[in-house]
Amino acid sequence: MLEKINSPEDVKILNDEAKKQLAEDIRNYILEIVAENGGHLASNLGVVELTIALHSVFDLPKDKIVWDVGHQAYVHKILTGRKEQLKTLRKLNGIAGFPKTSESEMDCFNTGHSSTSISAALGMARARDIEGKNNNVIAVIGDGALTGGMALEALNDAGYSKTRITVILNDNEMSISKNIGGLNMFLSKLRTKKTYTKSNISAKKIIKKIPVIGKPIVKIVQKIKRGIKQLIIPKMFFEDIGFRYLGPVDGHNEAELERMLKITKELDGPILLHVLTKKGKGYKIAEENPDKFHATGPFNIENGESKKAKKPDYSKIFGQKLVELARKNDRIVAITASMKDGTGLSNFAKEFPNRFFDIGIAEQHALGLAAGMAKEGTIPVVPIYSSFYQRCYDQVIHDIAMQNLPVVMCVDRAGIVGADGETHQGTLDMAFFRLVPNLTILAPKDFKELEDMLEFAINLKKPVIIRYPRGGEENYKFIQHEEIKLGKAEILKEGQDLTIIAIGKMVARAIKIAENLEKRDIKEQEQKSINENLGLEKNLNEKSIKAEVINARFLKPLNKETIKKSIIKTKNVITIEDGTIINGLATAIKELIIDEKLEDINIKSYAYPDEFIKHGGVEELEKIYGIDEQNIIEDIKKMKIPIEK
Repeated sequence: MLEKINSPEDVKILNDEAKKQLAEDIRNYILEIVAENGGHLASNLGVVELTIALHSVFDLPKDKIVWDVGHQAYVHKILTGRKEQLKTLRKLNGIAGFPKTSESEMDCFNTGHSSTSISAALGMARARDIEGKNNNVIAVIGDGALTGGMALEALNDAGYSKTRITVILNDNEMSISKNIGGLNMFLSKLRTKKTYTKSNISAKKIIKKIPVIGKPIVKIVQKIKRGIKQLIIPKMFFEDIGFRYLGPVDGHNEAELERMLKITKELDGPILLHVLTKKGKGYKIAEENPDKFHATGPFNIENGESKKAKKPDYSKIFGQKLVELARKNDRIVAITASMKDGTGLSNFAKEFPNRFFDIGIAEQHALGLAAGMAKEGTIPVVPIYSSFYQRCYDQVIHDIAMQNLPVVMCVDRAGIVGADGETHQGTLDMAFFRLVPNLTILAPKDFKELEDMLEFAINLKKPVIIRYPRGGEENYKFIQHEEIKLGKAEILKEGQDLTIIAIGKMVARAIKIAENLEKRDIKEQEQKSINENLGLEKNLNEKSIKAEVINARFLKPLNKETIKKSIIKTKNVITIEDGTIINGLATAIKELIIDEKLEDINIKSYAYPDEFIKHGGVEELEKIYGIDEQNIIEDIKKMKIPIEK
């Protein structure tokens, strides 16, 4: 059946049985591709019937569907002409794992982070009304994303506005980890009250046609109906704020979904359709382990096991060390924004349930909560992915840094994360955190240094940022680990020709580059010939270069004296970092050179440019942007660094 589908028009002409077969085909197709490429599996398997129903009832691109987060849009992409392209999912120059307006006119809005869909959809609906158009606007949002403050703000505005908009609440009781909180409890009550029936529009129309008494009867019936609903479903939150609530409806009954979606087209004002789905539907292993298969690397379909051996990573090392420290210090607490497993806090949650707080997808609240706890004497540790820390920048400034509160903010997935693309790349955190007074910013070169930095941060009694990458250590074994002291860099290798300053994961690259440069040599006869051809008396990069390697460790406060001394000695400087070129390590070193009035300094910086970084493999992207080891070595050759004989 899937072979016959090349556009939404092909879906519309299918009968119910054909659509059931199509749903099965789509599930198998997505399963095969994600098992090969990796990606978001469970969420996509859960919305197959819902997506088929949406494309059966609505007319894209005239009608607009905004997918919250967007990681569940694989089915949508298949039905909108990108079936073959899906085989390139998350590959360099292939199809993105999230909606992209640059990919198709069927994608009306770029998404990647949660809780944004209702705001965007409401904006589209209001623009439609101003322009006098009559298209439908639909926001599809999960129950996990509904815990985000932005979603609640948008619901409040939409309900008050009376604007014609449909919000589909895709309720699978999961975000990445299992949902928690008051809203989840409220939705649980709605899920159990299946006796609640939908509005009977045809009956209303008939009654209204009765002369004189028709409209008054409708109003009386509506009051009675609302009273009954209040008895059946206590605290009708959605209707109380201005939405017409429909559901709950079985999210895997495509025919029933179509019927309900057609009803929403006939109603005015804001509508909320409550749809119950199962994450991982159709693949038993994912149904039983929806958190594991929320986002996955390549795996074996037969048993669900990863194709790559599981290795220690920074998140796991962080979690282990935090448990060790918490055993010694009962003031340490951990806070997560629905990312317990991803950030390495699972063991902490088991061992210290009273000191662990999962507050749902609500990063702003997480940092505000941490500030309050710190003010009263606890030591909150808050691991959040780098790209999600963008969502709580104000709380870092206003609630934590301004009061100089001892909150340890761990920035997981810093730098390039690869296949998830521009919405998830962690290249901006150093730049925006460096602007904030009172923050101490560190990045470890390896696992051991992360452990040391975490212990240092907990004892500092000030707000601290520790950033570390996704995955494991770089392929280099460090022997030297100096004690972490505030604002103290570490000289890993001494030299007199070139200063290489790096931070975080790039320190391993810096030391490998230095070792490579020092091994370079050319036979004496060849050297003489080259010098004669260039008209030079001194060697220019043909002999080995002795580079001094500095592990900055601290972006703020920067160890100016150590770095300044090295720069004055070598006059040639390389900086390497896995953040943006603006306002990170490169900017800090250039400011130092200017402020200290250092003259005749030759400097070149390696970082990501001032742009959003597309999806692709980490190593592929590093080569494209020129921060891989080989490119840096070739560039150093071109710097014409004078080497003393």
